[in-house]
Amino acid sequence: MAMIDEPLYPIAVLIDELKNEDIQLRLNSIRRLSTIARALGEERTRKELIPFLSENNDDDDEVLLAMAEELGVFIPYVGGVEHANVLLPSLETLCSVEETCVRDKAVESLCRIGAQMRESDLVESFVPLVKRLAAGEWFTARVSSCGLFHIAYPSAPETLKTELRTIYSQLCQDDMPMVRRSAATNLGKFAATVEAAYLKSDIMSMFEDLTQDDQDSVRLLAVEGCASLGKLLEPQDCIAHILPVIVNFSQDKSWRVRYMVANQLYELCEAVGQDLVPAYVRLLRDNEAEVRIAAAGKVTKFCRILSSELAIQHILPCVKELSSDSSQHVRSALASVIMGMAPVLGKDATIEQLLPIFLSLLKDEFPDVRLNIISKLDQVNQVIGIDLLSQSLLPAIVELAEDRHWRVRLAIIEYIPLLASQLGVGFFDDKLGALCMQWLKDKVYSIRDAAANNVKRLAEEFGPEWAMQHIIPQVLDMINDSHYLYRMTILHAISLLAPVMGPEITCSNLLPVVITASKDRVPNIKFNVAKVLQSLIPIVDQSVVENTIRPCLVELSEDPDVDVRFFASQAQQATDQVMMSS
Repeated sequence: MAMIDEPLYPIAVLIDELKNEDIQLRLNSIRRLSTIARALGEERTRKELIPFLSENNDDDDEVLLAMAEELGVFIPYVGGVEHANVLLPSLETLCSVEETCVRDKAVESLCRIGAQMRESDLVESFVPLVKRLAAGEWFTARVSSCGLFHIAYPSAPETLKTELRTIYSQLCQDDMPMVRRSAATNLGKFAATVEAAYLKSDIMSMFEDLTQDDQDSVRLLAVEGCASLGKLLEPQDCIAHILPVIVNFSQDKSWRVRYMVANQLYELCEAVGQDLVPAYVRLLRDNEAEVRIAAAGKVTKFCRILSSELAIQHILPCVKELSSDSSQHVRSALASVIMGMAPVLGKDATIEQLLPIFLSLLKDEFPDVRLNIISKLDQVNQVIGIDLLSQSLLPAIVELAEDRHWRVRLAIIEYIPLLASQLGVGFFDDKLGALCMQWLKDKVYSIRDAAANNVKRLAEEFGPEWAMQHIIPQVLDMINDSHYLYRMTILHAISLLAPVMGPEITCSNLLPVVITASKDRVPNIKFNVAKVLQSLIPIVDQSVVENTIRPCLVELSEDPDVDVRFFASQAQQATDQVMMSS
């Protein structure tokens, strides 16, 4: 290898590694293509490296994927946009391979290169490439060609444009469903480049073919086309051409197509306006749970584009039915968005019609449904006020707080600070304070840990003075609990509360409790005391560190237990550093 001329050396290494049996070596060499191209120079990259890569296209899919990605950013290494066409043959070959992700990446790279190419080169090299792929014998080439038309079309002369529209129309009627699927997916992008005169004639006839396809996988992709085409057409054309298609799709025999309509509903409404209310009502009452889930999840978004009268008249009856749906997932989807309807309906309608639905969901047997309601309370609070809300809310919160599934208890703890800020100090003190203390003694560690964080967040929300009255005394009482795990939780809570409470309260109320705990008989408590003392050093005055914290740590560093001594010595080092820096 040392005998080889220096400029040839990189290409020789590449050839060796590309033919190596080890896939990792082949991958590494492909990922270093840009380095090798720089070493070879632009001319030799065009004449030697690119042809070599074109010959090596029967490799493992992982290597081909990396090659397709690298070639997409290779224009600077072949001499700029005037030579970009030398990259096309390699990528054209990759567009026909069997593996979908390689083809997709090759199409993406061709689009990136095509977007930078000169107009004349596009006509001479890119358009013929698209035509060759579209006429490919193997369906994979035809699938890939659909994603390239929107790049080729704008630069083509008039005769070629007509030909490209005809070819795309043929792809929309191809024998292979995979090709028709690709044509349906890319129709919106292609339509965006076609002149307005041909939109209503050529593009809409292609679209109609796809919407009547016998394969549901093609029709459901045409649903997305409704939204993108709707944005390109005039409003009256939308109502004439797109609306009937959406209405038919909402009654399609395949639930997947109906699901797609329900999922895309808001985007479709933007295209055709409020005329979709009957179709949406049908989807909310669909016999497939998956369709109802998708439709229920869009109920608030849909109501926002309607007047409150229309929402109350048409949508609210369906919402009532869904709140007692047989599927818990439908009820859960509804619970996660129903709160957003309150501002749309206004105070009176919310109290009269929405509140009963909301209460029935709060009493749902499945915790997820109840949690979804509680997490969005602020939207209802703004409309109906706290008094009405709190009466109905408390029983549900208490029930969730004591749920037998610990993950449910964990979720409700995380909402407590949010509830506290919405419900205010008065309500919190009366109703929720006891619950927060109860969680500090939960049997599950994650709950105790979350409860300690919850106490800190409440102190931040309501301030140190409130915390001194309502949190600190109860927390500190628990340090005498007979169970050492609960005592450890209190030490953790103290370390979290100290920065919020400030140096004065920490020294007078929290520190003495920690010092007392250093005499505990359980080693785990003692080394946690050392950790807490270390965390208090930056908060309290230097004199307190010297007179109170250091003596306690010295005592702990002579403890019989090795872990206690370790953490005590670590804390001592921290105190020494603080003293030295001051």
